[in-house]
Amino acid sequence: MPKYILAIDQGTTSSRAIVFDETGAALAIAQKELAQHYPADGWVEHDAEEIWRDVQSVMREAVAKAGLRGGDIAAIGITNQRETTVVWERSTGRPVHRAIVWQDRRTAETCRRKIADGVGSLVQQKTGLLIDSYFSATKIAWLLDNVPGARTRAEQGELCFGTIDSFLLSRLTGGAVHATDATNASRTMLFDIHRQDWDDTLLKIFDVPRAMLPAVQDSSGAFGATLPEILGTAIPVAGIAGDQQAAIFGQACFRPGMVKSTYGTGCFALVNIGERPVQSQHRLLTTVAYRLNGKPTYALEGSIFVAGAAVKWLRDGLGIVGSAAETATLAASLSQNHGVYLVPAFVGLGAPYWDPDARGAILGLTLDAGRAHIARAALESVAYQTRDLAAAMKADGAAPPTALRVDGGMVANDWFCQFLADMLGVAVERPKVIETTALGAACLAGLAVGVYGGLDAIAYAWSCERRFEPRMTGHQRDALYAGWQQAVQRVLSAR
Repeated sequence: MPKYILAIDQGTTSSRAIVFDETGAALAIAQKELAQHYPADGWVEHDAEEIWRDVQSVMREAVAKAGLRGGDIAAIGITNQRETTVVWERSTGRPVHRAIVWQDRRTAETCRRKIADGVGSLVQQKTGLLIDSYFSATKIAWLLDNVPGARTRAEQGELCFGTIDSFLLSRLTGGAVHATDATNASRTMLFDIHRQDWDDTLLKIFDVPRAMLPAVQDSSGAFGATLPEILGTAIPVAGIAGDQQAAIFGQACFRPGMVKSTYGTGCFALVNIGERPVQSQHRLLTTVAYRLNGKPTYALEGSIFVAGAAVKWLRDGLGIVGSAAETATLAASLSQNHGVYLVPAFVGLGAPYWDPDARGAILGLTLDAGRAHIARAALESVAYQTRDLAAAMKADGAAPPTALRVDGGMVANDWFCQFLADMLGVAVERPKVIETTALGAACLAGLAVGVYGGLDAIAYAWSCERRFEPRMTGHQRDALYAGWQQAVQRVLSAR
């Protein structure tokens, strides 16, 4: 029996494929950057056809780099940028419009109207989500109302909706399968997380036809088989999870109270809350962490829209660093932040503020401030936002974590990890395999086909590469955080 798993990790800024062996070790990786399209202020789009081309390319490249053939791959797992919305023709697989990305804010006014209509409490009760343009529902409606003929075609069953996982699954199977998993469904604002089904009341509120929705399955199981021509043989797709849920799985956070935080384009902290969903009173989200054998495990999630994207802005927008790694050197060159704060509200603020109209600002600049101060402020801002989330989780009843398991591109930065531990006052654990999002997808697929023996085996295989202990005094920590809170309030009051 083949013992290798191919994970597709389709993210906001790139498409990647990684080959894992039966121990969870990454053997080969291939990656292509993804073009970002900004047709208007606050709008963000992707070309879904480009995503499909790139995914095929990186799949083939990763398998070849590992010295394998398609027949050596036991199964494929998919993890994806969540909420990003694609509508395509059922008969051809062609998208009717560019994908609307999770960061996109074009439907913010629609969401405000829905909140004014008084349906916010009902939506949160059923979905665990706050009404926001972040989620898929209003993006779907926008596409149906702005692409000529789309609404009529959707009602007649000619169009399919899906998040990126569902679109890729459809294309991988030659259009034979239109499905998603419970984690991705739980991010649409159309899925009742208690009943684990699409909800007719929500479909009516957001004006989305049921005929265009995918079937919802467990995160681990049989989703279908790929077309043989893609990798030379048909391979089962056996695991799907949204990127943050895949990361909590890859970090082996299987016990209630365990927390992981992923630092990619955005930052997403999830705490496992077990088999019973808890409705947040502090503007966090309740979401499906994973679903196995029909049984969901839930998480409280805090979502930060801009984390690594702030570092990318320093490099590509301002041109003050040549690489992300340079930010650590610049930050370390200063003994303190000298009162400079960056509030990276480039596409609004996420949890716990949920303000789509907030915009970014740098505060506390003097003539002595230079690029080192701005670089340090960008890194610090991500730690401050993580503390915002930790405070909200604690207020919702979650026990303070004994450690925070971290992953994503930013955690290669030792200075950032140390500052994060200092700001939270708890240890930060960086795993040996920091590609935990892809690893989670691989583990879900491997569970379904018998490559991985169970949750205990996955938890046993997890190992810490470095543990960062807090060094800062409580007084220093609180003083820096107070400065952050003041900066955020100034941004919120600036409109």
